[in-house]
Amino acid sequence: MEQTRSLSPALIAFLEGDISLMLASRDAAGWPALGRALACAVSDNGRRLTVYLAAGPNAALLAAVAATGLAALVVNKPSTHRSIQLKGRDAAVAPAGEGAAPVVARHVAGFIRDVGLIGFGESISRTLLAHDPGDLAAVTFSPEAAFDQTPGPRAGDPVQP
Repeated sequence: MEQTRSLSPALIAFLEGDISLMLASRDAAGWPALGRALACAVSDNGRRLTVYLAAGPNAALLAAVAATGLAALVVNKPSTHRSIQLKGRDAAVAPAGEGAAPVVARHVAGFIRDVGLIGFGESISRTLLAHDPGDLAAVTFSPEAAFDQTPGPRAGDPVQP
């Protein structure tokens, strides 16, 4: 993987838009773990990502990240299918801080807006992203590589982070 560098302004804007997020890792034995994330925040001038998820339902994923430090975040805009995968090897798990609630609320609202464009009602979206605000975890990592995951001929191609 490449050395950590800043994400491009275009990629940061995509991450701050109306998106869907899935976080994956593997445990020490190599078994995959995957979970729906609620939000992400970009920091350190685009060199760090913090992904927020419901801790309880994602306990196995959080344990895998803590054990290996590996994280792969797939970011998708449902209404267009544009998808990007970001990978890191220095992921750490922590309780979400007080600043997580507004970030999560903004991303949940954005997800609801975007899937509404393709016919999904708000109740389905809220059910999918249901969480206890007191049970949030944060996974922070440095994105080292990025890949286009949009369906089509460029799927899997590296992109400039």
